[in-house]
Amino acid sequence: MASVAVTAGVSSSSATASKTLTLRRHNHLPSFSGLRRSSPHDATASLSLAASRGRKSPSSPPFLVVRAAKQSPKLSGRNLRVAVIGGGPAGGCAAETLAKGGVETFLIERKLDNSKPCGGAIPLCMVGEFDLPLDIIDRRVTKMKMISPSNVAVDIGRTLKPHEYIGMVRREVLDAHLRERAASAGASVINGLFLKLDPPPAPDAPYTLHYVRYDGGGASTKCTLEVDAVVGADGANSRVAKSIGAGDYEYAIAFQERIKIPDDKMEYYKDLAEMYVGDDVSPDFYGWVFPKCDHVAVGTGTVTHKPDIKKFQSATRLRAKDKIEGGKIIRIEAHPIPEHPRPRRSNGRVALVGDAAGYVTKCSGEGIYFAAKSGRMCGEAIVVGSENGKRLINEDDLKKYLREFDRLYWPTYKVLDVLQKVFYRSNPAREAFVEMCGDDYVQRMTFDSYLYKRVVPGNPLEDLKLAVNTIGSLVRANALRREMAKLS
Repeated sequence: MASVAVTAGVSSSSATASKTLTLRRHNHLPSFSGLRRSSPHDATASLSLAASRGRKSPSSPPFLVVRAAKQSPKLSGRNLRVAVIGGGPAGGCAAETLAKGGVETFLIERKLDNSKPCGGAIPLCMVGEFDLPLDIIDRRVTKMKMISPSNVAVDIGRTLKPHEYIGMVRREVLDAHLRERAASAGASVINGLFLKLDPPPAPDAPYTLHYVRYDGGGASTKCTLEVDAVVGADGANSRVAKSIGAGDYEYAIAFQERIKIPDDKMEYYKDLAEMYVGDDVSPDFYGWVFPKCDHVAVGTGTVTHKPDIKKFQSATRLRAKDKIEGGKIIRIEAHPIPEHPRPRRSNGRVALVGDAAGYVTKCSGEGIYFAAKSGRMCGEAIVVGSENGKRLINEDDLKKYLREFDRLYWPTYKVLDVLQKVFYRSNPAREAFVEMCGDDYVQRMTFDSYLYKRVVPGNPLEDLKLAVNTIGSLVRANALRREMAKLS
């Protein structure tokens, strides 16, 4: 799910990658191992890719030039063939990038009308960076309410500039648009179910994909497809990940109801989103009410208490009762959401992106931007390594994408992991968290980081003041927790 949570002023995003894929050497790269219990992924090789030639629109991957490794065999009479499994933001962006880069691309998606249970929030920078048309954005949220366990509400959004907003999209609309762009670029979009992947019998031989193609009218055909490389973008339950032994990860269950509410109540939510925190709505996450085109999405999630998800959903509806009363549930959705990157994200000529790789942040649950970004970066690495589809790639080419993604976004995942551990551990800590969200400096730093996916330089004096206030809030939270323990 993609959503926005105020992160107490800590810059929660790293600098955005440039539109040209320029990757640098790094001797010391922090891994994602601190965000999971399993072993870290393999160390990735350092790299240096050439910059693009000529300026292109944000949606068009730059023309990348690289000197391929001498051992990388040149393909004869055909271009590199790549299968992308999964047609969400990660798969759609990967397929578009590959097709535009001269790679013969196959995009396999099981459900072309899929509507994943997702808050649907996207940062402002994604609209420009991925050249998204404004008509797929249902709502432009400029106000948020963060509501504490005791129902103290803090208004957020005072520091936004007139042109700034958080975009709200429906996943079935966004995903279809990105797949259509991939098809327009030359990718073959296949409505089918991926079954398994046979490894190549020799180092330079192709992979064999087994899938069921849906032919319409309930008919289907079992098919195979030989490809040189595979991009796994098939979500939290990724079969591609299982095929390459990528390892497991902790996951949350997201549960969401789409509720059609009366017009007067919808007017209240026209540019407003709400987030509820408390043990009643989730012991380790939050509940939300996000506006869509003609309805609201009401949902919650949890990692630690999955069997109680419906109870938490009922509590979220109860907290928002006065504002959604009279509404009719028009759709119910549930889906697993990864809590940290997988132990391994590439193997041979197979790489994982999006939820399949585990690219959802803790605390905020944001995943759409990182899915689209990882898909594009993986596609660019393949285009570069294959010299625009003319050569076979190897795992080193795919690890270049992983290394650059980690360099850009590892701090985001680490900071939000820490914030979740500090502020989501108890109701008193959540009260402190909401209290801090009322600070203008916290809001400005948070929104600048979220909207533009960049590290925002802080004011040293304001940072010191924020640190003192944070300590004070936590001290009060601990004191309150002790008093509540006495009463119980």
